Amino acid sequence: MESRPVIDRSRVSGETSAARHTSVTKSRREGGVYELDTSLLESCRPDLILSQSVCGVCAVDEAFVRDTLGETSSEVLGLNARTLDDVFECVMQVGEATGRNKRAKAVVDHCRQRLAEIANPVPESRPRAAVIEWMDPLHVSANWVPDIVAAAGGAYGLAESGERSVSLDWSRLREYDPAVLIVSPCGMDPDETRAHLSELTTRSGWDEFTAVRTDRVHVLDGTILNRWTPRLVELAETVSNLLHPTPS
Repeated sequence: MESRPVIDRSRVSGETSAARHTSVTKSRREGGVYELDTSLLESCRPDLILSQSVCGVCAVDEAFVRDTLGETSSEVLGLNARTLDDVFECVMQVGEATGRNKRAKAVVDHCRQRLAEIANPVPESRPRAAVIEWMDPLHVSANWVPDIVAAAGGAYGLAESGERSVSLDWSRLREYDPAVLIVSPCGMDPDETRAHLSELTTRSGWDEFTAVRTDRVHVLDGTILNRWTPRLVELAETVSNLLHPTPS
């Protein structure tokens, strides 16, 4: 992987969530969050360019690709997922674009079967869950995350399936008082998140959360949870285990 050419580069920098948020705002004012090496891309002569139309901060989006390349002989496919069903539809779209329809259907069928197996043993009690997408400023995850929590047997009362991530006052999160709190900032792996968890833990009332008092605060990989790929099913299984742990 390290030997492969890098075609796009993010202009975002900063160690903390707040610093990165400021960097994103500044980059948007100064020409955009990403740079695209058009010469390198054209030299690769791709038949198909996969992009996305969900968030221009998380990854290079379709509009940026089209605006930057202008006229191109390559097909540009912008994937757009808001719900878990949309994610599976994106798999089918890639299968259609690459002539791998049967393979795509097999992947989707396998994912749906795994989700069904998660749901079967879930008890009626659904613990109140919250998933943090960004720590400062505070955002809770939406899009497909409410679907994942529902499939895993949890209640998700801070956002609806299909809506964008929700900006939230700290007081609202305290009022909601999740029984299970999952911290998974967009683009951050677990080690990076743990290194900056003080952005949450030093806030007023942190120790009063039910999830904190019962040791049910968990860190998940934000580089997976915030990407619309079949690997979301793996995290649904993980979330199910966090919400309904097997008694020791």
